[in-house]
Parts: sequence; structure tokens; C-alpha cells
Amino acid sequence: MSRRTYVAVDLGAESGRVITGEFDAERLSLDEVHRFSNAPVRQGRHLRWNSHRLIDEITHGLEQVGARRADVTSVAVDAWGVDYGLIDDKGALIEEPYHYRDPRTEGMVERISHVITRERLYELTGVQSLNINTLCQLYSMVCVNDEALKQARHLLMMPDLMNYFLSGEISNELTIATTTQCLDASQRNWALPLLSKLRIPTHLFSQIILPGTKIGPLRPPLKNIPGFAHAQVVAPACHDTASAVAAIPTATEDYAYISSGTWSLMGILSKTPIMNQRALELGFTNEGGVDGQVRVLRNITGLWLVQQCRKVWAERGHDLDYESITKSAESSAATDHAFDPDDPILQNPIDMPAAIMRLCSEVDSPLSGEIGAIARAIFQSLACKYCQTLDQLQELLGRRPSTIHIVGGGSKNAFLRQLTADACGVRVLAGPAETTALGNILAQAIASGQCSSWTEARETVRRCSAVIEYLPRFDSRWDGMRDKFRILTGRSG
Repeated sequence: MSRRTYVAVDLGAESGRVITGEFDAERLSLDEVHRFSNAPVRQGRHLRWNSHRLIDEITHGLEQVGARRADVTSVAVDAWGVDYGLIDDKGALIEEPYHYRDPRTEGMVERISHVITRERLYELTGVQSLNINTLCQLYSMVCVNDEALKQARHLLMMPDLMNYFLSGEISNELTIATTTQCLDASQRNWALPLLSKLRIPTHLFSQIILPGTKIGPLRPPLKNIPGFAHAQVVAPACHDTASAVAAIPTATEDYAYISSGTWSLMGILSKTPIMNQRALELGFTNEGGVDGQVRVLRNITGLWLVQQCRKVWAERGHDLDYESITKSAESSAATDHAFDPDDPILQNPIDMPAAIMRLCSEVDSPLSGEIGAIARAIFQSLACKYCQTLDQLQELLGRRPSTIHIVGGGSKNAFLRQLTADACGVRVLAGPAETTALGNILAQAIASGQCSSWTEARETVRRCSAVIEYLPRFDSRWDGMRDKFRILTGRSG
């Protein structure tokens, strides 16, 4: 089969990328063509995303691809969950999308619980109740009688919004829709009675499409970019984590995964949702995957902690890259300091290093303010959280996964990977780091008919990608650290 070129647009909460994938049905090679920063914009007391800048950066990336005169088969966008844009009856974006950490949603979980109980909501949607959820964001607009909600005709999640800018077509893709808490998990369709009960306009929600659906051609002037005249816009697994998990190079089912980035999403793949009372109590959520699979997972605050510390350290004259921060952590004296990465005070503090030092000092000896000591505490705490989550998965499944696959940007961090193996006591397989882009591009290859199934797609990843194995090392310190972590997370919960 002839070689084809696909373009993956991968949008994260800190940066975005335009990546080409060259695939001949045997070998798949990636090339990052354009990378750009992505950060919220503060407007008064609110945080929003600059969606127009995002589409400008995507366009610039497509132009760079076109400069190589590649004949592109298709383009697909994946992005983070829960955030959305509202489109009016003329097809225009009403206002810039809110950031999920915007304060407007504070207290919305409690307010919604007065209308529908937390238990009933979980039984229906399979999603944990969090203030960042799309449902809470929409209900915050209902509560203040927001004018933008009245004007809106369509709700588009962030990757749906980018697909709309690219194609002019309105669509709601399944995997990103499952992050909203607006979807009936059993029916895999919008929970319209729930939305009506909360006075959220149901006409905002369009028919759900599946990963691999062709949305339509690029609209002018994008289709006039050299190489893009016949390119289709395809919906991959539009949630970035769903794309990453789709490309995990495994032929077995006895594994857990960690998609490691700003967030750490840890879970397993299941044929059906797990929505019992214990899953609710343990904090597991159910999100869509490819091939009818369900991603049963926990959302864990991830490398956001390092990202925010890095910003503070840079302001204080220590402008370090992530590799340097990790090396400082590895060379720092070993201690037993740990904290709950999901503690509420870490949601968006002004001074992240100070917040972490405060948490550690509450349950242990004071933590040094040195960069290495704080970074080590972060990585140890994440490893403890992964171990706790693996224990909980074992409880839900009745068996302990024998392997953890770490994918995403965090899979490049050898120190964190080894700590994870040590804390969890199981084998860790790291990589490939680019599983999100791989999953995005392979969805396009399936849509074009170049790849026949996700089984074949994963075989392609195994054939083309390097995976590094980490075996657990015995260290008695972990016994005490795990016990302490269970106590402090029980208290904070």
C-alpha cells in the first residue's frame, strides 16, 4: 500500500503540537512540525482559553506541513477534557471558552446534589462529581442566568471546536463527550432528562459520533494550503487520554495504564462501565475509549505540580527545564516526605512550592525549600498515589494488574518511572512517549482504510516503538511511606 501522510493536532493544557505521521501500513514515523505554548488568559477574575490563538497556531502548523508539499490524507485534533465553546445561531463563537480552573464553578457539586444526589448522578453518568466538570460549568451559567447560554445553539468541546474551525461542521465525538458528566454511560448518548432537570438547554448537544468518523473536508482558505486540497477532517479519539490509551502497545489485558502529563490518568480498560458504590467511593470515573471499550480510571493531579513550581522558581531566578528539575530531585537526599497530590490546597495556589512544604510539614519533619527536595517529594507522592490507585483497582477487579504501562510526556521521566515500579511492586513499561499522537494518527489510518482495526494498529505501535522496562527494587522505606500515605489521604479525604 502507498505511503500516506496524516496530521495530528495534539492540544494539551500547557502546550500544543502539530505532528505529521508517515504510514505505509508497515512502518509509522512521526515528525513534530510545530510546537506552541498554551496558557489561560486572565480576564478580570476569570480564566479563559484563547481559542483564536490556538486556531492561528494550528493554521501555522498546517502551512509548515504544506511547505514540504506533502499530499495530506487527513487532519485530526485531540485535546484535554471538560472545557467547551458555545456557538450561536450564526455559527460564531459567542465568547472565549472558560478554563476548567476558573472560580465560577466553586460549590457547584454541592448545588447540583440538591437537585440530584451524587449517588444517582454517578449511577447515570459513571463520572465522579468534580467542580471542573462540564456539567458543573454549565450549571454555574444556569445559576447566574448567563446571557451566553441563552444565545447558544451548539456546545462544542475543545477538540470539537477546533474540528469546527477546520471543517465548518458541527460534531460531538464520543470520548470527549464522556468527560462532561452530561452523558448516559450505559446508553452512550446525552443524558437529556438529567440536563432538563438542571435547566441546561438540551438543544446544545448534537448527535454523538465515534472515533474514526470523517467529519468533512477542510474549509477555505485552509484547503488552499499546498498539500491539503483533498484532506479530510477526521475525529480521532478526541480526548487526548483516549488517543493515548488506544495506542498502548500491548497484546494482553492484564495491565493498568498511567497517561502521565499535567494530569495523571490511571486505570484499566473494561468492556463495560464499573459504576457500583465502591467505585464511587474510591473516586473512579468511566470514560469512553475506542472499539467500544471503557476507560475506568482515576484523575490524579500530575505534573501540574512540577509545572507550577517551575513557574515560581523561574520568577525567583531559577529558570530550570524539566530535565534539570528531575536531576535535582534524583540527587537530593532521600527522605520519606509525601503528600496527597489531590489535596484541595494544591488546586491552584499562588505559591506551589510553599503549599507543598506546608502539606509535608503537617505530617512529617519540615521539608527543605531546596528545589531538589521539593521535586523529590512530588515524585515520591505521585508514586505513592499510583500504588494506592493500583490497590484500589485490585479491589474492584478482584485481581492485581501485573504491569503498569506509562505513556505520555511523563513516560520520559526515568526517575519517576523507577519510583513507580518500586512503590507499586510491579513491572513498569514506559513508552512510547508519543502515544497520544500515535493514537490520533492511527485513528485516521483506520478511517482511510489503510489500517483495518485497532488490533492491527497496536501491532504497528509494537513494531515501530521502543518500550523500556523497569522492575521494582526492594527498599524498606516504601513500606513506611505507603502506610503513612494511606493515613494522610484518609484524613484529607
